[in-house]
Amino acid sequence: MSNIPETGRTTRVTVRLVAIQILVFSLLLTLGGRLWYLQIRNGDEYSDEAASNHVQQVIQPATRGSILDARGIPLADNETRLVVSASRTDLMKMKDDGKAVLTRLAGVLDMTPKEVMDKVRLCDSKTPQPCWNGSPYQPIPITDEATTQQALQIRERAEDFPGVSAEPTPVRRYAAPAESNAAQVLGYLSPVTDDEIKEAEDSESPLLRSDQVGRSGLERAYDAQLRGKAGVTRYEVDNLGRVIGQRESDKAQPGANLVTSIDSRVQAVAEKELHLAMKEARKVHDKNTGTNYKADAGAVVVMEAKTGRVVAMASNPTYDPNAWVGGISAKDYKRLTGKDSNFPLLNRAIQGQAAPGSIFKVIPTAAAVNAGYPFNGSYPCPSSYSIGGQVFKNFESKGHGSISLGQALEVSCDTVYYGLAHKQWQKDGGIDPKKNPADWFYKTAHQFGLGKETGIDLPNEVTGRVPDRQWKKDYWKANEKAWCKDGKKDGDYAERIAYENCLEGMKMRAGDAVNYSIGQGDTLVTPIQMATIYAAISNGGTLYDPTVGKAIVSSDGKKVEAIKPKSHGKLPMDVKTRKLIDDALAGVATRGTAAWRFGGWPQDKIPMHAKTGTAEVYGKQTTSWFATYTKDYAIVMTIAQGGTGSGASGPAVRNIYNALYGIDKDGKIDKKKALLYTPQAKLPKIEADGTIDAQPVGKPYVAVGLGGRREDQ
Repeated sequence: MSNIPETGRTTRVTVRLVAIQILVFSLLLTLGGRLWYLQIRNGDEYSDEAASNHVQQVIQPATRGSILDARGIPLADNETRLVVSASRTDLMKMKDDGKAVLTRLAGVLDMTPKEVMDKVRLCDSKTPQPCWNGSPYQPIPITDEATTQQALQIRERAEDFPGVSAEPTPVRRYAAPAESNAAQVLGYLSPVTDDEIKEAEDSESPLLRSDQVGRSGLERAYDAQLRGKAGVTRYEVDNLGRVIGQRESDKAQPGANLVTSIDSRVQAVAEKELHLAMKEARKVHDKNTGTNYKADAGAVVVMEAKTGRVVAMASNPTYDPNAWVGGISAKDYKRLTGKDSNFPLLNRAIQGQAAPGSIFKVIPTAAAVNAGYPFNGSYPCPSSYSIGGQVFKNFESKGHGSISLGQALEVSCDTVYYGLAHKQWQKDGGIDPKKNPADWFYKTAHQFGLGKETGIDLPNEVTGRVPDRQWKKDYWKANEKAWCKDGKKDGDYAERIAYENCLEGMKMRAGDAVNYSIGQGDTLVTPIQMATIYAAISNGGTLYDPTVGKAIVSSDGKKVEAIKPKSHGKLPMDVKTRKLIDDALAGVATRGTAAWRFGGWPQDKIPMHAKTGTAEVYGKQTTSWFATYTKDYAIVMTIAQGGTGSGASGPAVRNIYNALYGIDKDGKIDKKKALLYTPQAKLPKIEADGTIDAQPVGKPYVAVGLGGRREDQ
C-alpha cells in the first residue's frame, strides 16, 4: 500500500486536471484567434487567393492590323498557316531535355535535328541566330509552313510528340503588291521578350507572352496601334483541373489598320529604277580608280511636295521581310547581317549618311544672300581657287567667267562658292574668329533642318552632320589623344594630317570652310533630309515632317484617325530669294547640268526643277546625287560609289516622273497611263464591316477586307 495520504493524492490529480484544462483552453483560444485572423481579419484576401488558385486563363491572341497603301491595298496583312510549335517548358522536364522528341519532329518536318533544336534554344550574347529571343514560357514556333499531312501526323501521334502542337494560326504576310518590296519601310516582327513584358506591365497596352512586336519600320513605329489587345477567357477548375464553370472573359480586340501614303505602284517603279540605275552604273568605267563603279548601295525618296507625305521610299540592297515570319533561318540571318551582307536591313533613305555634293548648294546660296551678297551680283567662276599653297578645282576644271548665283547653280560652279565661303570666313576672323562670328553658312544649314532629325514617323532616323565650330571642337576633343600620338611633322600623308589636327584640329580652317560650301568635307546628309528641303522649295518654303502613316483605322472601319501633315519650320529665305532659286533650278533642268536628262520634257505643262551632285568620298568612288521637284512631287536619289549625279541617278529619276505623270518617250502626256498625275488627297473608302475599295494592282484581285485576305484571279 502507498504511504501517500489520500488528501495529497487528490490535490495532485486536481492540479493535473487544472493544468490540462488550461492547456486545452489555451489551444482552443489560439485556434479561435487564428480562425478569426484567417476568416475575419484577412478573409477576403485569402478567399481571393484561393479562388485564383482554381482559375485557369486561356489567351486568345489579337489579330494584328494590316498596313495598307494609299489606295487600301495590303502591304502587310495576315494569313492562316499551319504552325508547328514546341513548349520548351515541357521539353525541359524530360530526361534528355526533349532531344528525342525534337529528333522525331525533325523527321516529320523534313528538317535536320540541329535545325529544330536551334529553333528552341534561347538567345543570349554568345548564341548565334537562329535562336528563340522571346519568352521561354510560351510555345516556340518551329515552322509556319507545315503541310496538312505533317500536322495530322503530329496530332494523331500525340504520345510521340509531347509538348508539340500543330495548329492553324494567323501569321504575318508581306504581300508585295505590284512586286513592290518596301522592306525597310514596313519592317518586321519578332517575339516579345520577358524584359519587354516587365517594362509594359503598367502601360495602357501590356504585353503577353504570345505577342509579336515590331522591330523596325512601320511595324515598330505603329506597333501599339497595330497589335491590338489579346482576349482572356477564365475558367474555374477543381483540384483535379476539371472545368466546373466559366468566369468573366475579355474579348480579343483586333489591332487597328494603318493606311499609308505609299502607293504600291510607284513604290515598285522606284525600287526597279533604283536597282537598274545601280546595275547600269556598274558598267561605267571610273577613270580615277581604273575600275568600274561599284554602285554598292542606294536610296530614293518620292515625296508629295505640299504635304511631306512619302509616296515611295526604296533602299538597296534590300531583303524579303517574310524571311522573319515564323523565326528566321541561320542562312537568312547570315545573309542579312553578315560582314559581306552590306547591311540590307538598313533603311538608307533615313539612315544612310553621305556628303551631298552640289545638291547642297541651295543652302550656301541662301546663306550668301542672307549674309548680304546680292543674288544677281557678279561672281568670278575660274577653273580653280587657291588658298595659300592649296588649290581647289572647279568640277572638271571648267571656268565660266563672271556669273550670278543663279547661273552658279545652273552650271554648278564650285569656285563661286569657294570665294564666298572664304570671304565670309575671313570676315568672321579667320583661324582665330571673333567672339561672336556670324557663321552664315553654318547657321543657315541648321535653319534648313540639317544636323537633326526630320521627324519622319519611322524609327532610328539619323541626324546627318553640319561641321560647324562646335562640332570641330567636340570632334577634336574626342580624337586629340590619337592624333597627337600618331602625328608626325615629316611623316607620310596620314601622319602629317594627324600632326596638323593635333595642333589645330579644333579650329575652323579656310579649307574646311570652302569644302563645306559645296557639300564636301565633313558634311553629312540623308536622302530624306534633302527631299524635305527640295519639297519646301517647291511648296513655297514650308519644311514638313515627312510622314508615311496617313490614317489609323479601327478594325471595323468606323473610327478613322487622320495623321495630318505637320511643319517643323520655314526655309530661311524671303519670297524673292526662293523664286530666284526656283528659277535657277528650272534652268538646271532645261539648260544646266541636268538638261541632257530631261530632253523632251513637257516643261510648259509640268515645270521641272533639278540639281545634280557628285560627292567625293575619301578612299571610295564618288557618290551620285540627283535632287528634283515639280509642283507636286520631290524626288531625291543617291547611289554610293555610283559616279556622277546626272549620269548614274538621272535616268532613273526621269523614269519615275514619266510613270507618275504618264509621259512617253516623246514627252507626250497620257493621263490614263499616269500612276499619280496629282497627289492622292483622299483615303480609301472603308465600309462599316471593314471592307475596302482597293483598286486592282498587278494581278487582278478581290479585296475581302482589312484583315488582308484576298483571292488572286
